[in-house]
Amino acid sequence: MAQMKRTVIVASAMVALTACAPAGYDGANSSAAEPVAVAAAEPTAAAEPEASASAEAPAADAPPPADVDLTEQLIGKKVARMGSVVTDQDGWILYRFDKDTADPPASNCVDKCAQVWPPALTDGNPQLTGVSDDKVGSVTRQDGTRQLTVGGWPVYRYIGDKKPGQWKGQAVGGTWFVVQPDGKKNLSCLPTSTPKAVAPPADSGSNDAGSSGYSY
Repeated sequence: MAQMKRTVIVASAMVALTACAPAGYDGANSSAAEPVAVAAAEPTAAAEPEASASAEAPAADAPPPADVDLTEQLIGKKVARMGSVVTDQDGWILYRFDKDTADPPASNCVDKCAQVWPPALTDGNPQLTGVSDDKVGSVTRQDGTRQLTVGGWPVYRYIGDKKPGQWKGQAVGGTWFVVQPDGKKNLSCLPTSTPKAVAPPADSGSNDAGSSGYSY
């Protein structure tokens, strides 16, 4: 199985949140899951747009492209107000998408969607802390990259989160939720209204998000 380098990508929906809003909130596939080898980690107590991935995606054991950022770690822990979450190695909270599937695992967030919700990519060797290795897998995306799954659900970052530990993506569009270490949705802290996703990065100098065709 290929060796791995990693990191992630970044993240603002202006909606009214309840008192459990994260600190700093400004208020204003079809491929079956592939097992993932787990790097040795200290034992810990467990704390939990659109087009489908192509069936003709490259082989799962192919090395990722050199310019792809990879997620080195999945860390299950508890944070204030939200409770159980999964973060990457830099502390960015990860999400799952209701329009994906877990059985079989498949990602339905591509193109514009994936610019707003960057997938947590892997080469098959993430280090796990507070997340059981039997809950972690991967799914091959249509571009041939492999995305980490937790409890079968593909997991993502949100570019609306501007610093580690924020969860501005919670309940965006009524379809995006913070993921727990067992792959279930974390529903302990929900906004009072349904947030909208931030716009994708502008294409070719255009800032017209309304014509982008992006849907969450």
